[in-house]
Amino acid sequence: MDSFSQIVLGAAVGNQVLGKKIGNKAILYGAIIGTMPDLDVLYGKFLDPLTATDIHRGFSHSTLFFLFLSPVLGWILQKLEHKHKVNFKEATLFSFLVLQTHALLDLFTTWGTQLFWPLETRFSLQSIFVIDPLYTLPFLVFLILSMKKKKQDPKRMFWNRTGLIVSTSYLFLTLLVQSVVTNKFEKQLEQNKISYQEIVVKPSPFNIILWTTNIKVDNGYYIGDYSFFDTKPIHFQFIPTQKELINTIEDAAVIQQLKRISEGWYCITQKENQLFFNDLRFGVMNADKNDLQFSFSYQITEENGEIKAAELPNKNRREAKNLLGKLWVRLWGN
Repeated sequence: MDSFSQIVLGAAVGNQVLGKKIGNKAILYGAIIGTMPDLDVLYGKFLDPLTATDIHRGFSHSTLFFLFLSPVLGWILQKLEHKHKVNFKEATLFSFLVLQTHALLDLFTTWGTQLFWPLETRFSLQSIFVIDPLYTLPFLVFLILSMKKKKQDPKRMFWNRTGLIVSTSYLFLTLLVQSVVTNKFEKQLEQNKISYQEIVVKPSPFNIILWTTNIKVDNGYYIGDYSFFDTKPIHFQFIPTQKELINTIEDAAVIQQLKRISEGWYCITQKENQLFFNDLRFGVMNADKNDLQFSFSYQITEENGEIKAAELPNKNRREAKNLLGKLWVRLWGN
C-alpha cells in the first residue's frame, strides 16, 4: 500500500499494543517503524533501476528480516520508555507486529511481497489498489478519535480497535468482491469459448467497483474490464506474446531478470525496429490495438554485444489525468 496507509496502520497497531502505557508516543513509534520495510526504496537508489525494482518488497518485507530487526528495535524502545516500565519482551512484540502487519497489508496489492524470503516466491492477493481512500480514511478517523482520549480512557482502545476491525473487514470485503468479479469473467470466457491457462483479476485505481483482468492463453493474453454498473457483456482484447522476437537474446541476464520481475506476465512489441519488453501485471495505459501503451515497458538495446534494458519514462501528468478521467467514466458502466 501507499506510505500514508502504512503509517496509519503502524500507528494503530502500535497504539493497540502500548497505547495504555505510553499514550500517543505508541502511535508515533508505530508510525515510524511502520515505514521501515519501505526503506528498500532508498537503498534501491544506489542500484541500477532494474535491480531496484527486482528487490522491492523482497528481503525488507520478509518475516525473517522482521524476526532479526524486532529485538533491535525492541531494545531501543525499551531504553527510551523504561520510565513507563516498557520491558524488552513487549517492546519487541510491538516492533514485530508493526512490521509484520505492514507486509501483510502489502500482500493484498498487485505487487505482492516476498514474505518468506529467501524463497523467491512472491505472494499477492491483488484485491486492493495501492491507494484506496475507503481503506485509509475511515481508519484515520478512528485513529484520531483514539488519539484524543487519555491513555487510561477505555474509549481510547475502543476507537482504536474499531479502526482496526473496520479496515481489516474492508480488506476481506475486497477478497469477496474479487471472487464475485472473477466468477463474472470466467462465465464470460466460457460463453466466448475461450480456454485459458491462468486468470488474474485486480481492481482499477482507487476503488473496488471497476475491475480488470489478465488472462493467459497459449500464444498471448486477453485483457478485459468489468464494472458493477455494466449492462453489456464483457469485451476481451487479445494481446499476442510475440516471444519469438527475443529468441536470439532470451538467455541474456537482463532478459531473465525482466522475466522474473514480471513473473511471466509479459509480451514483446516491436516499433521502428526497436524491441520493447512489456510487463502486463499493471495493465495498459490505453487499449488502442494499433498503439498499445503499457504501464511498465522496457526498451531493449544492444551495446558492445551486451543486452541492456531501460524503463521508458513515466507518462506526464496530462496523460495520467486523461487516463483517470477515462477510468472514472468507465466505472459507471459500459
